[in-house]
Amino acid sequence: MIKNPLLVYSLNAAIILCAAMSVMLFAERVYMAIVILCVKALGKKRYTKYKLDALKEDLESNNKYPMVLVQIPMYNEKEVYKLSIGAACGLSWHPDRIIIQVLDDSTNAVLREMVALECQRWIAKGVNVQYENRDNRNGYKAGALREGLEKEYVKDCEFVVIFDADFQPEADYLWRTIPYLLENPELALVQARWKFVNADECLMTRLQEMSLDYHFSVEQEVGSSTCSFFGFNGTAGVWRLKAVNDAGGWKDRTTVEDMDLAVRASLKGWKFVFVGDLSVKNELPSTFKAYRFQQHRWSCGPANLFKKMSKEIILSEKVSIWKKFHVIYCFFFVRKIVAHWVTFFFYCVIIPLSVMVPEVHLPKPIAIYIPATITILNAICTPRSLHLVIFWILFENVMSLHRTKAAIIGLLEANRVNEWVVTEKLGNTLKQNNGKPRRKRCGLCGLESRYFSYTNRIGERIHLLELLMGVFLFYTAIYDFINGHDHFYLYLFFQAGAFFVMGFGYVGTFVPN
Repeated sequence: MIKNPLLVYSLNAAIILCAAMSVMLFAERVYMAIVILCVKALGKKRYTKYKLDALKEDLESNNKYPMVLVQIPMYNEKEVYKLSIGAACGLSWHPDRIIIQVLDDSTNAVLREMVALECQRWIAKGVNVQYENRDNRNGYKAGALREGLEKEYVKDCEFVVIFDADFQPEADYLWRTIPYLLENPELALVQARWKFVNADECLMTRLQEMSLDYHFSVEQEVGSSTCSFFGFNGTAGVWRLKAVNDAGGWKDRTTVEDMDLAVRASLKGWKFVFVGDLSVKNELPSTFKAYRFQQHRWSCGPANLFKKMSKEIILSEKVSIWKKFHVIYCFFFVRKIVAHWVTFFFYCVIIPLSVMVPEVHLPKPIAIYIPATITILNAICTPRSLHLVIFWILFENVMSLHRTKAAIIGLLEANRVNEWVVTEKLGNTLKQNNGKPRRKRCGLCGLESRYFSYTNRIGERIHLLELLMGVFLFYTAIYDFINGHDHFYLYLFFQAGAFFVMGFGYVGTFVPN
């Protein structure tokens, strides 16, 4: 009496809704694949039309170097502060036309002294380093950057470069970015891609590399090539200070202050360029705890910003209808909301439930062929990890639980909407002898995982949401194995195992307390 009118109807409606979202995501991925193929075939990447060598020669001959500010925001970055400050101070530029600004919000007094001493060491070498600290964390990173731009010595600067504390640019970074801004006065931002120094640290970092390679190789490149718009990645980018001020400066209303500034600058008519052949070394979060906090911020912030800026984007008069559509539909709705929701609700909830209700028909094109195509389009951006694609699917499905929850929190502005936890960096910790890691090679993927003999607190290792989802999926897998005829239990058993592995914290790198 309940099953047919209620459960079957609800599941069929949910399948139709998830099918519509899957088609939206599929169409967007295919569109981006077509654009990338055209760009590569025609050799028409936006940044290749600029003649950097000629611009550099003209700059050196005229000796008219623009004043450049390099900002390094940091918060208790014990493991990486020396690396980032050293890399920034090693940038090749006229010594009188560059300022290195270290924005230290550290709450550890000893660490503050260490950072200040490192700055003094570079000042003694003749580098113009300005050490700034605050007695509060108002506005978090956005607040630090905003207050940094208010300093008196910044008024003569024309461009500002931002590097997070774990980023290590090559010496020629400024020569490969500033000329774009000098050549085109309509450009507000030049964004470089990221290169991961610890991608081989563990299986989790390899899987992160697959997702981020797609983001830079496809999403950023397509945005740059079609609409001259993409989301600023918060680091490894050069801004024109005039554009930053024109857009209203840094705002801390969400946890994605970088995306907020990029959208506002775009609505003012400014253009961006992504330089795909310029990489800046940085570190991926290699502990599961750090990665979860990062993904919460990266999923909650965009959803919250989408809610706050939708009306502003629609009413903007300086951008075309096509650009408005790209920002609202492609950039925000499909990539930041639909992608998370369809991954979790369809593959982790609807499909498992449907195997227990024979009256519900699950179309194979939606359940198998479309996700397979999307997966292939993503995986080919990291050829060296193609053999890990099954692990990537299972890992992303588990993480979709947290991303979906975070996106809902952002849309509803619920608890934790403005939570900001700085992503933990390990730097050279794993290379030091005090941890003495024992290497163990994984028989499934050939990667080396590093283990340390110490006891973690149970609360940090046990994740109840993942375990509950694992129990649910395991139950549906057994049910389908006994009563089903579609072999979905093969997927369900593997997915349940992934939830259990991550639920018990056996993922990522373990480090000593």
